[in-house]
Amino acid sequence: MEERFRKFAHATAEAAGHSKVFFIALLTICIWAAIGPVFRFSDTWQLVINTGTTIITFLMVFLIQNTQNRDAKSIHLKLDELIRSNSHARNALLALEDMSDEDLQNLQGEFERLAHRLHKVRKSRSGHEAKA
Repeated sequence: MEERFRKFAHATAEAAGHSKVFFIALLTICIWAAIGPVFRFSDTWQLVINTGTTIITFLMVFLIQNTQNRDAKSIHLKLDELIRSNSHARNALLALEDMSDEDLQNLQGEFERLAHRLHKVRKSRSGHEAKA
């Protein structure tokens, strides 16, 4: 059952991201708006579109979330493999998703400081090269 849901969720997320689906949804809204005068813009007329869009949105949230979760796991596994295979990388970074928010902020600060130092070195080198 899990495999069928995964395939269905993936196919639905792929289809929902297609321009054709957007234009079908837009056409549906245009048709709904065009028949408004026929139904005298009644509560029932409004309820039809509200109910339809609510149901679709409710179901799509779960389908898209499932697809995003799988994509995130895949990316994490690929990055973990790259980190693991690089002898210069810190293996502690393999479990970043399990770190506390405070630990992640500290690590982010460390990388920002490293990037700032690298920027200074590059700027310094380009200044020396310009003089030479």
